[in-house]
Formats: sequence, structure tokens, C-alpha cells
Amino acid sequence: MTSSSGTLFRITTFGESHGGGVGVVVDGCPPRLAIEVGDIQADLDRRRPGQSRLVTQRDEADTVEILSGIFEGHTLGSPIAMLVRNTDARSDSYDHLKDVYRPSHADYTTDAKYGIRNWKGGGRASARETIGRVAAGAIARKLLATAADVEVLAWVQAVHHTDATIDGATVTRDDIEADPTRCPDPAAAAAMTTAIEQARRDGDSLGGVVACVVRNMPVGLGEPVFHKLEADLGSAMLSLPATKGFEIGSGFAATRMTGLEHNDPFEPGDGGRPRTTTNHSGGVQGGISNGEDLRFRTAFKPTATISSPQDTVDSAGNAVELAARGRHDPCVLPRAVPMVEAMTCLVLADHLLRHRAIDLLPPIA
Repeated sequence: MTSSSGTLFRITTFGESHGGGVGVVVDGCPPRLAIEVGDIQADLDRRRPGQSRLVTQRDEADTVEILSGIFEGHTLGSPIAMLVRNTDARSDSYDHLKDVYRPSHADYTTDAKYGIRNWKGGGRASARETIGRVAAGAIARKLLATAADVEVLAWVQAVHHTDATIDGATVTRDDIEADPTRCPDPAAAAAMTTAIEQARRDGDSLGGVVACVVRNMPVGLGEPVFHKLEADLGSAMLSLPATKGFEIGSGFAATRMTGLEHNDPFEPGDGGRPRTTTNHSGGVQGGISNGEDLRFRTAFKPTATISSPQDTVDSAGNAVELAARGRHDPCVLPRAVPMVEAMTCLVLADHLLRHRAIDLLPPIA
């Protein structure tokens, strides 16, 4: 089972949902980066359970402990280890799942692949594993902002049948955080809230779409041919729990456009760098960032754990009816926003370091 990601800015996450804790080791972060525990905790607070009535009521403070790699408010250049302890697991809520495969979960596939699984809370397949990613992403975010003034913002674009109208060029963090749905369109947010609360009452769940914009993007990030920027972003997003789709720029809508409609014309820009008048490419051309805003969307399925009865089987192949117990999100979208931002920051920090590693010599005259 692989638990590492990245080339130069590399992370390894560890821990299970109902074990002693979860965390991450960050390797490759440059030294002398100013970072405080509050920078990391702020993003973990946005991911943690129990933050609103729309999400799971598991009561975890998700307080981060920095074990190594940071001294007197700066990174040392050595591995950064961070731990968040589990304090409200309530593992007995999962006793009835010991020999039962939950529909659309990783229970059966994990058992089939490894011949063993941690049935308490789903083990490594639980979304609680993303704590390590979000903690590491906070460091990557600080690196991007310090080294290149990069800003990464994600928000809930759609839940079930409700789509928001958002101007990605002007949306702010305050706009996104103004509502528990993390949708900065007030009318859409109200409709999403109603739908999520109804799904919870019905013992059901809802999916949707998280959109992301990255501003002040450097030119040149991406490593063709197998590590194009959109390829690594897609891999990162689809590694998140409950994800089912990724599209960048115009995405699948490009299939309904002509080349003349879809091409992004160039015009002279400040400092001699060309700019595009449209951004159907989503800020990436040929697998390399062109300096325009990076724009993409990630689709999340409805939460697999629901309280309504479902048909399934146990490990012996017997048919059983399952009604899940425990505390679960009726919609993962609000808490997925900081996860999408974290994975974006991790990919971009890695590619920024990789690009600067080859950008040593002056251009050929």
C-alpha cells in the first residue's frame, strides 16, 4: 500500500481512522520558511468534523502536534513530522461491520487485495487520512505564497441538482467561508443547505462539485510527458476519498466546441509576457502552466455510508441487510474544500521546486 506522493516536495501520510492518531511526514521542504503552528491549524480547523450541522458530528479538535523539522518558527530543511491524535473514535459503532461489506466502500476490495482490513471506521480508506494531507498542504501553501505569491482557493460549486454562479476571478476566502456549505453564492448555498438537511433526514446522502482557482500562477510548471501539470493535478484530486471526476479549463465542454471557439488567442502582456484573452485551457497548455489562472473542478460522489437499509453480503457470501450506524457526513463537499486546496498546494509546491531545479542557466540568446 503506497502512502507517499511528490518528487521533491514529498509527503508520506500514516495512521487509521480509529487508531491512535493520523499524521504526515513532509520531506523536501526548503529551510528557513517561516511557519507557525497556527498556519497549519487554520486549515485543519476547516477540515475537521463537527464544525457545522451539515457535517458529521464526530467531536474531534484535530489539534496538530509538530514533532520535528520546525524550530523557532522556521523550517530546518529536515523532515517535518506532524501528528493529530484521535480522541472521539467510538469504535463500537463499527462492531456490526466486522464481517459485512458496506456498499460502495473499500471494504470488499481491500479484503480481496490484502486479505486483511481494519473494519473500524474504514482504516486507511477513511477520509480521516486526509488530515495529513491538509497539514502538509498548509506548509506547501505557505511556501507557494512566500516564494511566488501564489493564491489557491476552492469552493463548493454544486450539490446534487443545485449549481452556483461564481466569478472565479474575484471570489475571496471570506466569501467562501461565509456559509457552512462553503458555497459563495448565497442563493445556491441556501438551496444546498436545504437539500443536505433533507438527505440526512431521509437517511441518504448527496454529491457535488468542488471548483478551484489558482491565481498568480508562475509560467513553466509541469513536466511533460508523463507528469504534465494537469495529469499530476488529476492524480492528486482523484486520490481523495469519494472523488469520481476531474476536468480542467473547459473540460468535457470542449467536445462541443470547434477549434476556433476553443483556442485561447494571445495578446501582448506586461513585461513582454504574452497573455491569453480567454482561458479555455484552464491555465495549462502542453502540460505546462502558461501564467493564466489555473481553473479546474473535482466531482465527489454521494457519501457511501447512509443510514437507510441496503442489501449487501458478509465475508462468507451470505446476503444481509445493512443499516449503518455511527456519525457520517450526509454530503462531503463542505469539508472537501480544504482537501482540494491542500492537494493543489502540494502538487504546485512540488512542481515549483522541480522547475527551479532545471531553471539554472540564462536563456539562449
